[in-house]
This record gives sequence, C-alpha cells and structure tokens, in this order.
Amino acid sequence: MEYFILFLPLTASIISGFFNKIIGEKFCNYITCLFTTISAILSIIIFYNVIFYGYENNLLIAKWINSGNLEVNWSIRIDSLSSVMLVVVNLISSLVHVYSIGYMSNDPHKPRFMAYLSLFTFAMLTLVTSDNFLQLFFGWEGVGLCSYFLIGFWFKKNSANSAAIKAFLVNRVGDFGFALGIFLIFYLFGTVNYEEVFQNVILYKNTELNFLGLKLNSIDLICILLFIGAMGKSAQFLLHTWLPDAMEGPTPVSALIHAATMVTAGVFLVVRCSPIYEYSEFALSFVTSIGMITALFAASIALVQDDIKKIIAYSTCSQLGYMFFAAGVGAYNVAMFHLFTHAFFKALLFLGAGSVIHSFNNEQNINNMGGVKNKLPITYFLMLIGTLALTGFPLLSGFYSKDAIIEFAYLKSSPLGYYAASIGIFTAFLTSIYSWRLFFKTFHGDYNNQSIKIEKIHDSPMVMIIPLIILAIGSVFSGYFFKDLFIDLDKNSQFWESSIFFLEPLSTDHPPKWFLFLTPTLVIFSIPLSYFFFVRRKDILNHIVDGNRPLYNFLKKKWYFDEIYEIIFVKSIKSIGLYFWKKIDGLVIDRFGPDGISSLIKILSNKAVKFQSGYIYQYAFIMLVGFSALLTYLIIK
Repeated sequence: MEYFILFLPLTASIISGFFNKIIGEKFCNYITCLFTTISAILSIIIFYNVIFYGYENNLLIAKWINSGNLEVNWSIRIDSLSSVMLVVVNLISSLVHVYSIGYMSNDPHKPRFMAYLSLFTFAMLTLVTSDNFLQLFFGWEGVGLCSYFLIGFWFKKNSANSAAIKAFLVNRVGDFGFALGIFLIFYLFGTVNYEEVFQNVILYKNTELNFLGLKLNSIDLICILLFIGAMGKSAQFLLHTWLPDAMEGPTPVSALIHAATMVTAGVFLVVRCSPIYEYSEFALSFVTSIGMITALFAASIALVQDDIKKIIAYSTCSQLGYMFFAAGVGAYNVAMFHLFTHAFFKALLFLGAGSVIHSFNNEQNINNMGGVKNKLPITYFLMLIGTLALTGFPLLSGFYSKDAIIEFAYLKSSPLGYYAASIGIFTAFLTSIYSWRLFFKTFHGDYNNQSIKIEKIHDSPMVMIIPLIILAIGSVFSGYFFKDLFIDLDKNSQFWESSIFFLEPLSTDHPPKWFLFLTPTLVIFSIPLSYFFFVRRKDILNHIVDGNRPLYNFLKKKWYFDEIYEIIFVKSIKSIGLYFWKKIDGLVIDRFGPDGISSLIKILSNKAVKFQSGYIYQYAFIMLVGFSALLTYLIIK
C-alpha cells in the first residue's frame, strides 16, 4: 500500500509529461487525477490504521548510499507524523488536480502542468516519508525544483519568470543553512538516520564546537542551521519575500504549494526534529521569536494589499508563524493540528479566489470587484466558510487550532510565552480584519469592474466547485473531530509517542476564562467593524488612511523589504559582477590571456609572412642562419 502511495504520483507525472502527445490531453487529465486520488484514499486508510491500531512501519525501497561510515537507505517511514502529512499532501493534491481540469481548460500546455503537479506530489511524499536527513533533503530540493517549474509555468510572462527565479534563489539561502546542519549532524553523530541521531542527542547536549571562531553549543548550532532551512521553505521573516511574488503562478499552484504542502515542510522539519530541539532552549526561543514576528508583520501587510491572491499569501505566511511559535513553546502537536486544519481552509480560500478570478476573466484586484454576491452564490458561500475558519470563528476548524496555540503559549508561563500569546491575540484580530476586507470588497458593495459586464459574471463549472465543497467540509469539521486526537495527550498519548518527543510534559492547566473568551470576542466584533469600514462608510476609512499616509505606505510597500534587499544584495552584487566583468575579466584576463595570445600570434605571423617572398637567396640566407645557430648550440653543449 505504501509503495502505491509514493509511486502512483510519480508514474502519473511520467505518463503525462512524456507520453501526452501519444495518449492525448484528456487521458493525461484522467490518469493524473485518478492516480493521486487513489494515493489520497490509501493515505486515509494508513491514517485510520495509525489512529486505531497504532500502525507503524519502515519499508525499505533500496539501499541508497554505502560509503565509509555513511549508510543511507531510501525508505518509507510510517508513523503518526508522516501519516498526518500523507493525508494533507495527497488529499489537497488530488483536489487540486481535479480543480485544475476546469481552471486550466484553455491552457495549451495543460499536460505539462499536470505532470509538474504530480511530480511535486511525489517529491513532497518522499520528504515526509523519509527516515533520514539525506532523503529528507532530496525531497526538500525536489519540491523546490517543482515550485520553480510551477511558479514560472507561464514562462512567456516576465513577471512569472522573475518570481520563479526569486523563489529559487531565496530558498537556496535557507537550503544552504539546512545543508550545513546535515553536515554537522553527520560530523557529530557519524550518521544521518533519524533514530540513531535522536537516540544519541543527549550525549552531545553539552558539546561545544568552534564555528567561525566562536565556541557554540553543538545542539544549538544544529537546531539553528536546520531552522534556517525551515525559514526559507516556510517563508518566515527575512526569507519571506519570495512567497507573495510566487502568486504569479496559476492559482492551483498557489493552493497546492503555497497553502497546504510545500510551505509546511519547515514546520514538519522542526516537529520531526523535536528530539533535538527539546535539548536547545536557545533554538526554541529563536523559533518562537521568528514565528511571532512573522505572524504579526505578515498580517499587518495583508491589511492593505489589493491583489486577492497576495492577501491570502501573506495570510499563509502569518499562519505559518503561528505554527512555528507553537513549536517554539514546545507544543509540537498543536503546531501539527493547526497545520492540518489550515490545509483545508487555506486551500479552500486559494481555490475560491481562483474561482472568483476565473469569473472575472483573470482580474485579481479586489477594488475592481464587488457586488457579485448573487452572481456567484456557491463561491460566495464556500468563501464565507473559508473566511470564518481562517479567522477562528467559534466551532470552525481554525477556532480549535489557533486558539489552542495561543493558550499553550500563555500556559508556557514565561515572558516569551506571554509575548507570543499577546501577539497571537492581536494577530488574530488583524487576520479577521483583512480576511473580511477581502470578502466584503469582493462580494459586497457596488460592482466596480469596468472591463466586464456584471451580467457575464457566473459561477465556475462543477469540476472546480466539487473540490471546494470537500475542502469546505474539512474546514468546518476537521477541528472538532480531531482536536482530542492532536491536542489531548492524556487521552491519546500513544498517537504522538513514536514521532514527537517531549522533554517536559505540556501543561494540563486551563487559562482563565477571560483569556479564553478574548480572542473569539475580538474575532466576532471584527465582522460588523469590517463591514462598516469597507462597505458602509468607506469615506471614514479613506480619511483614516489619509491621516496616516506614512504608515499606510510602509505597509503597502511590505515594510520595504524588497527595496532594502535590492540595495543590499541585488545592486551590490550586480556592481561587483560588472566590476569583475569589465575590469578583471576584460582588462586583465582577456587582455593578457586569450586576446593577448591571439594578438601576439597574429603579429608574429604577419612578420613571418614577410619571409615567404619566393626569392631563393632569402631562403638560403635563412637556412644559413639556422645552420649557424644549430652549430653554435652543438659546440657550446
């Protein structure tokens, strides 16, 4: 069963990618959707067996590397953590495949697109089922490569090509840190296999290493380097700039890669390495700090963006921040719970946004929408569910997982935990504001589009609606039905026992009642507040914006990160490159290298030509000079 889960998407990718001209576009659509759907069903069966029967396994596919002390196998590791990720990856992927049949119906290169989706799914499955860091890195780089292909799928658009390159390069920064972390693990432990590393962490918890002239704790350094990789893949603060630009790719790509799967790989990495992180208080504090900063700053930027997909992209960035600071306070299971519920409602919002964009003939600016509530009734209702779940409205999935993160941060009873809880509450309020801003400006108010008449607006075909309905069901019920399984360790301690390590048990206390009601109250209050400002009295909002223009511009320009990076990295590196090209390469290497040698040969050849005159006495003179030189050499020798 596990082999089918892993290799069905790869088989579908090969068939659609290399044989589409033989079998035709329709068959490529059917085979990729069928194979990923079968993989998703089998993943649900595995998840069921893990929950009710404690199923675990480690299946060997092949012996991969055996060199000296390095022994690495390609395996399929099944435990509670990987089973959760299998459901998330395969279920969302199968729904995105089906949705893409309708969304990409007019694209002439759809078989290539479907092949990329299936290949990405295979790479992500390789990542989450690995039992060693090298296989994890293989899948890690595989999803990075596939994201480059998918973001730049419309390669004739310069913006799409630039976004793909940007995503690839920014992720290389994080991946460099990740690779160093793996090297250090092998240097310290002599292996890259999870079990051997995790069992021996305690032996090296006080070991110091000389790194760049500094004496650092080895476990701290490993955790920080691994987290740098997670920061890049999960678009955390400082390495986040690629995610909004990645919205240049087709909307199904945004749902699959940038909402539910690839960007959660960093969270998965930290949770998988909980046996290492539990022995590094410094690294956990660093993870918490980066997570809460990311949650706040991404939410603040989303408040003023106008591109419907970029708003949801920054929302993803913010929610990933929640997951990381949950892991940072030691609540790894709660981080996974939010990852699980977030996959449903964020994929729903991205695909719902795709349905809106499809109806508006590729319009993405929410200021050019509005007043289409009755024209898009199904999309409206499904987007409403996604928005409620994202904001943490009571009894929906986001309510259970997001509030659990804030509560466990509060129960950490440390200054950093209280800071994280406070920022989590404030960010939840901001999340609700920008989410309802998107919803109200898209569906309510006046119709503002000048390029397409409102009579032509209609809901998407059922092939796009059905995946949204399934995701909406998950957005409503996944929190309620799985909260005990993920969070209540007293009832379900065996579920996480083999995959998550807790050095100290999580607190079983309950926060005060006022704290429990604070976040839901703010979330509910934000709904009429948003409606008032974004629909009823826009003039008041415009007046507030005009009175705070510097702050508005600061948020509109995304905290000026792109401009700062342009100055620090892009322009400086370009200047250095131009200097080496013009001065070093041109004036030194070329001048005294190939250009100089060729010029010298040309000069000598021009001189030598003069001796080819055709006169016998000149040839005799040259022969005499040569003979004299040879004779002189022999005498001296």
